[in-house]
Amino acid sequence: MRHSSVISRRVAAAAVSVVLASGAAACGPEDAGAKGGTSGKAAGAPQKGGTLTVLNNEAQTDFDPARLYTSGGGNVPSLVFRTLTTRNREAGAAGTQVVPDLATDTGRPNKDATEWTYTLKEGLKYEDGTAITSADIKYGIERSFAAELSGGAPYLRDWLVGGDTYQGPYKAASDGKRGKGLASIVTPDARTIVFKLKKPEGEFPFVATQTQFAPVPKAKDTGAKYEEHPVSSGPYKVVKNDNDGEHLVLERNEHWDPKTDEERKAYPDRIDVKSGLDEAVINQRLATSSGADSAAVTTDTNLGPAELAQVGSDKALAARVGTGHFGFTNYIAFNPKVKPFDNPKVRQAISYAVNRTSVVNAAGGSALAEPATTFLPEQKAFGFTPYDHFPAGKTGDPEKAKQLLKEAGYPNGLTVTLLHSTAQNRTTSPEIATAVQEALGKAGITVKLDGQEPNAFNEKRWSVKDAPGFFLSRWGADWPAGGPFLAPIFDGRQIVTDGSNYNHAQLNDPAVNKEIDEINKLTDLKAAAARWGALDKKIGEQALDVPLFHPVYKRLVGTDIKNVVISDWTGVLDISQVAVK
Repeated sequence: MRHSSVISRRVAAAAVSVVLASGAAACGPEDAGAKGGTSGKAAGAPQKGGTLTVLNNEAQTDFDPARLYTSGGGNVPSLVFRTLTTRNREAGAAGTQVVPDLATDTGRPNKDATEWTYTLKEGLKYEDGTAITSADIKYGIERSFAAELSGGAPYLRDWLVGGDTYQGPYKAASDGKRGKGLASIVTPDARTIVFKLKKPEGEFPFVATQTQFAPVPKAKDTGAKYEEHPVSSGPYKVVKNDNDGEHLVLERNEHWDPKTDEERKAYPDRIDVKSGLDEAVINQRLATSSGADSAAVTTDTNLGPAELAQVGSDKALAARVGTGHFGFTNYIAFNPKVKPFDNPKVRQAISYAVNRTSVVNAAGGSALAEPATTFLPEQKAFGFTPYDHFPAGKTGDPEKAKQLLKEAGYPNGLTVTLLHSTAQNRTTSPEIATAVQEALGKAGITVKLDGQEPNAFNEKRWSVKDAPGFFLSRWGADWPAGGPFLAPIFDGRQIVTDGSNYNHAQLNDPAVNKEIDEINKLTDLKAAAARWGALDKKIGEQALDVPLFHPVYKRLVGTDIKNVVISDWTGVLDISQVAVK
């Protein structure tokens, strides 16, 4: 079960990352700060009222809190589903903090962080006016274990005592009793909920931001059909859901009390989400901003290089473009089990040979990508610690690479094969692969390109048995901390031999594993961040990967949009803050 949960987590994370990479993070016109921004956009203070239109490429499918894979409560989902904790709805680095939502605080751990207790705020109600209780949160989590509601974040399956065997409330237990709950979630009264974990997890407050922690009233649960009209605990309720999220309409939940919710502004009266649109059409409609499109945003579509060139020559249009950063790293992965990558000097040579300027250009230019020399993203929340163990400058150091190849026993160079995707995503795509190929060629390394369609590419790079020695990869964090970034990639206990494996180097270093466990015990997230940064730097010495770049996200908004806020948690416009009047 651990293996399957790791698969579901990372496949889902990859899916989230694809959305982010193709257009899920953006905004902040004056580039307000290097790492996020906020802007009023249209003149005047934000006011309540009006309809906000959302123009998206991908449909908001599986609109059930059990099935959604979100971080911080998601974007559109967080308008309907409140959770125990949520992200701080502020711009930039301040937005990476966890804050209370339904709960009075971010959680109270026991001494070793194996037990977390939460107390619900008073006066919480659903859209029908009934009270939200701790039993509803327990039930909401339990139904996320049901096979028919799969797709959500699986951390609780790994972390909760008994979570690895629990099958949800719909399936009969071994004793024949239907609907048996998880004993590791305790609700001593209507406002208290306690979670009992298998091991210390100092980052539990981050997990409590995911939609599985949204309350679901058992009496209103319709199983797989619940997504058609989930019972709202947030400022908006679902009044239309056509074609599995292709057209989603939200209107005000009159029983939502802003006094219990310091995070969501909920300015518009109505939110109309239209999906299935071509990305070029979305950007053109936002640029033109005619009619209802003047009060429109997108939550999944970025500007591309050609569109940014147009923006650059139009000051009025540029004033409606924002910039966002999400915790994400694009890199070259090595599998040291495959020759010649078992030789550290070969890996170091490639690290020196890479021309990050050409890679950044292939990714769309400096407006859309920032060169990276660390595996952790350049954000304090992750524990970012600057390092460059193989300093090659902006354009690579082919002479240093040749020297290392000679020391490795390849005085005349060598030939290698680089696996990449054929998807036009500017992250693992032919453009990036070609930039790497050209740079390594100057160091005497002949690179043959092996382009595979996305499914085959992922299957191959995630296989312990068939993984190549040299391939393009990428990683995005489930929340802004070092844990979900480093542990899946470098914890030897997360190597999956019969499924999707993300530890590309198949590193199983007892010292690394032990440090991961020690950091997980920390409930002081600042102290934990410093330890994650130090661990990243230490692992980086082994040249198990070559960080290439961190993406930058650019988005347009309509002319009437006010109060754009972009945090470093998501890198995208926070829809809960937007006003149209």
